[in-house]
Amino acid sequence: MDNENKTRIRKRKRKKHKRLLFILVPFLILVGATTAYGAYLYNKADQVVADSYQDDGREKSDLRESDVDPGVDNVSVLFIGVDESDKRENEGSSRSDALMLATLNKDDKSVKLLSIPRDSYVYVPEVGYNTKINHAHAYGGPKASIEAVEGLLDIPVDYYVKMDFEAFIDVVDALNGINVDVPYEMSEQNSKDQANAIHLSPGEQTLNGEEALALARTRKQDNDLERGKRQQEIIKAIIRKATNFGSVTKYDDIMEAVGDNMTTNMRFSEMKSFISYGTSGNLDVETLGLEGYDSMIEGVYYYQLDDTDVANKQIELREHLGLDSSEYTGDEVNTPTPGEDNSTGTNRN
Repeated sequence: MDNENKTRIRKRKRKKHKRLLFILVPFLILVGATTAYGAYLYNKADQVVADSYQDDGREKSDLRESDVDPGVDNVSVLFIGVDESDKRENEGSSRSDALMLATLNKDDKSVKLLSIPRDSYVYVPEVGYNTKINHAHAYGGPKASIEAVEGLLDIPVDYYVKMDFEAFIDVVDALNGINVDVPYEMSEQNSKDQANAIHLSPGEQTLNGEEALALARTRKQDNDLERGKRQQEIIKAIIRKATNFGSVTKYDDIMEAVGDNMTTNMRFSEMKSFISYGTSGNLDVETLGLEGYDSMIEGVYYYQLDDTDVANKQIELREHLGLDSSEYTGDEVNTPTPGEDNSTGTNRN
């Protein structure tokens, strides 16, 4: 990629969402530790995180020269949403249903949150061929998802947080619902796969956990890109409600919901470092997406990412982490090659 193209990519502008209190759902348990109930919740948060810890088998990202400390370094966190349940009999082998990469800049207390469409056609190192990025988790758990995201974006993934959708439902219900703007009338199945159990009309309204999950997951009337935007808006609605002073007494229930349905490679001592982002009073959050187009390869649907937009995001996120992007070559890692995905049966969808 020549210098002219790099400059053009850097200058592309995006609307910023200023001064949002951004502590994603798992970190809400730590915000509670700064409230009037701090001593009790702080100790409980410590235990919740300890019980949720799961080593991902890496000492650090292969894209890092040395270990990072979130207390002093810019870091990244991959949020993996899954739907694992006894009913589905897929615990530990489910595909990811939502992928969001957050980069956090310690100096200016800013966060960039990139939503990665689940059907994105990418190279998955775990299996050695191109397929949908959500298959990575089914093949090799969080580690395989991390490797796929690192390969796609050339960004080190320092930490991951995996949440089951049961936690999503329980958190929203613990908050007595969240206020969101439903874009259109919709009928969706619920978390128990009961068809048309959820019916929503368009407009701003309060949704319970099941309704919020249905809105977050539906894509019948649009696509993965719009779905990612809805998920980001729903996360913001949860944060707004949870950080309202009237929700302080609900943190105990939130921690129970999170603790039962979360795994992470973060220790409590590392997770505590993120509290400063929420208490700085000057947090800058920007939500991003990946542009692309629909494609069919050997009869299977994929979301084909736009190479220029991927290059744009690679440079932007590397700069946000304070990494040198001058050597980025712009290799096209997502160009479809029919036949590369040799998975069979349900693994192809």
